[in-house]
Amino acid sequence: MALTVRPLSVPRSGEVSGIRGFNLRNGLSLWRKHLVKHNMGAYICCSFSTEKDPLLPSVQQLTDARVIYSVSAALGHNKDSHPECSARVPAIVTALEKNELTRKFRGSEILELANFKNATIEDIANVHEKAYVLGLEKAMGEASDSGLIFIEGSGPTYATSTTFQDSLIAAGAGMALVDSVVTASRNSFDPPTGFALIRPPGHHAVPKGPMGFCVFGNVAIAARHAQRAHGLTRVFIIDFDVHHGNGTNDAFSEDPDIFFLSTHQDGSYPGTGKMSDIGKGKGEGTTLNLPLPGGSGDIAMRTAFEEIIVPCVQQQYDAHVLDPLANLQFTTGTYYSLAKDIKQLAKEVCGGRCVFFLEGGYNLESLSASVADSFRALLGEESLASEFDNPAYLYDEPMRKVRDAIERAKSIHCKRMEMLERKSSIETEPMTLHLDQIEHAREEALFVMKTKTFQEAMDIFTKESQEGSRADEEKRGRCLDLKDYEYDEDERLIFLDPIGWDIVSAPF
Repeated sequence: MALTVRPLSVPRSGEVSGIRGFNLRNGLSLWRKHLVKHNMGAYICCSFSTEKDPLLPSVQQLTDARVIYSVSAALGHNKDSHPECSARVPAIVTALEKNELTRKFRGSEILELANFKNATIEDIANVHEKAYVLGLEKAMGEASDSGLIFIEGSGPTYATSTTFQDSLIAAGAGMALVDSVVTASRNSFDPPTGFALIRPPGHHAVPKGPMGFCVFGNVAIAARHAQRAHGLTRVFIIDFDVHHGNGTNDAFSEDPDIFFLSTHQDGSYPGTGKMSDIGKGKGEGTTLNLPLPGGSGDIAMRTAFEEIIVPCVQQQYDAHVLDPLANLQFTTGTYYSLAKDIKQLAKEVCGGRCVFFLEGGYNLESLSASVADSFRALLGEESLASEFDNPAYLYDEPMRKVRDAIERAKSIHCKRMEMLERKSSIETEPMTLHLDQIEHAREEALFVMKTKTFQEAMDIFTKESQEGSRADEEKRGRCLDLKDYEYDEDERLIFLDPIGWDIVSAPF
């Protein structure tokens, strides 16, 4: 599937444009195919550096760390007795201190981003409609006068006078983690994992407005930031929340460069996330929804992970068996295993670039224990889940229904990939070209990819492949095997990871 894609992209002036490798007859396609080398030291052209942001830690501090986390508790964004309340993040921080999982006890291997820039309105508008963003900012006056408002048509989403500013801080915390992890990955083959302990949550917030406790799509904003600031045009998001992340789903439904995968409880709020929703337009096939039957637990999740889930994580904690808004049976041990396995997958396929985000989780005790055990997993330590998990809470999982759901998801996406492969399959010529052909192809491809949009470049390359004649080319120059042709990194092409996806993004 998508994990075998080996994309190549070149930044245009002011933006990043991605061009996929595809099987064409002419020298352009073969040249581009040759350039995607199989090594983890791939060159990444990036518009961001820590030197531009003095608030972030030094490169040495970043590479020394094994876990980097940011905290945005949004204490002013609160409604008493509401499940999404201001006590959530402090409960996690307290648990980390109690379990000696902070810099105070672990030294340089755990690093907190104590200072970072807030997201700007422009950052938020990369995902949400600007009218919504500006409208919410304006509504803060009303919230200040009344103390609390409920946002019309968004489900049980409230706002206080600090909600807008708190949401900018939360989104900025996620973006800073992306900056830190990507920076560290340029200096280490085993970069630290990022963890955003932030609220308000975001995965229900749709482009047009808030929804289901969520204000701004923190993960979606971070993914866009990864694309535009760092040239990481392949982003994979996996959402483990008990509820479908409809906002993130909608934000990228037509984006072929961001894969969104969600496991969620079938029939739960907000009623979206059907298996038939696989994206649309250019993004068709880059959305995978796996609704799990109520009662699914550790076995179901392990099975889904092994057979469906691919690198990159958007992980949540409200699927815990003790969570009041869930009917799944994930345990603290489930989250430990997911964090451990996802970290390993990220190391294997995208240079270890992985960021987790807090989304759901409303039983403070199980939420805190699960995050703490996930930290242990990311540090390579043994789980202490047995000290918290109580088997008496568990019951038999509906594995027949789980198996049926997994097989249906496989069938839908396998058929889709087979159709795409048939549609794009064009017989290629042997990997031998003339020297002058390679030089011409390289110059033309560089010019096209630097000056054209993705669709324009595809149209040009397709036209070139159809009109090119290898017979004419063979009359000129000497032949040479492409494997002997070296690439000059000064041309500042962006190589993505050997498997194809560039950053693992994950909300809890």
